[in-house]
Amino acid sequence: MNLNNLKKLSGDASFRSFYRKKNLKQTSVIVYCKKQKKINLVIYAAINKLLIKKKLLAPKLINNNYNKNYIEIEDFGDLIVSQFLRKKKVNQLFFYKKILLLLKKIQKIKTKKIKTFLNTEYKIPNYSKEILINESNLFLKWYLPKFIKGERKNVIKRKISKIFKNLLNSLIYKKKIFIHRDFHVSNIMVTKKGFGLIDSQDAVYGNIAYDLASLIDDVRLKTNKKLKDKIFNEFIKINKSLDKNKFKNDFEILSILRNFKIIGIFSRLSARDRKHKYLKLIPYAWKLIENRINNNRKFSELKKIIDKNFPEKIRNYEN
Repeated sequence: MNLNNLKKLSGDASFRSFYRKKNLKQTSVIVYCKKQKKINLVIYAAINKLLIKKKLLAPKLINNNYNKNYIEIEDFGDLIVSQFLRKKKVNQLFFYKKILLLLKKIQKIKTKKIKTFLNTEYKIPNYSKEILINESNLFLKWYLPKFIKGERKNVIKRKISKIFKNLLNSLIYKKKIFIHRDFHVSNIMVTKKGFGLIDSQDAVYGNIAYDLASLIDDVRLKTNKKLKDKIFNEFIKINKSLDKNKFKNDFEILSILRNFKIIGIFSRLSARDRKHKYLKLIPYAWKLIENRINNNRKFSELKKIIDKNFPEKIRNYEN
């Protein structure tokens, strides 16, 4: 297949490229990937298959050309929920309520193993503390050294890493449920049949608060505190078995650690992969962290070390 003859679509932060293929009556999407093919093609298609089996909308696999580094999937079009939420005078809470119902359906999934198109079995991993701490430490590896040098760099790294571990040890909810892991409004498509999920290859079993933290404290879409609180309370309302205070503890911790991870990933994308467009999102990721740690006693140690070593001038820096 000659990709040059196809329309290239906007991509994501992965190693994949997306192209629209026109057929006689419909269109499809070619997902091309040479690097990290297993997660970006095989596991991606497997998780989509699972979501479809559970009556959720996800792009269906049409053809597998794994040996030629691509698969062909169903085309969900170009409309994403974030486009609607950015419009003036739109009822944002109306959309978020529908998204929360979608999230509730996702969280009911219990399947752990899926057969891939390569006829292998994929077991969805647990979101262990080790994985979570390694992800948070991407901040220490890729972002921190840009601003802190020498022996001081190693001292600050150790201090922040210890705080991250202590926060993870403070999580209350132990039961692991299905997590999309990148659940935000730019990964939810608007189709004729309803909301469709994309970018699902990183799914894991983990803490119930994680996907909600991704949705509410989304670095790609700025929302005010009032709306964030309404979405949070709506989630509690439709999940009556949750203890609000205990859940809020986990939600805040995971939101903060996720945004530290995001700052690390965006810094890595720039330094390693020459993808610089995500750097402009870093100041807002910092703002989301500030919103959660300010005036919150359990984050006082983290706030102190952040304020001392990453003042406002650094947090607002985009390069």
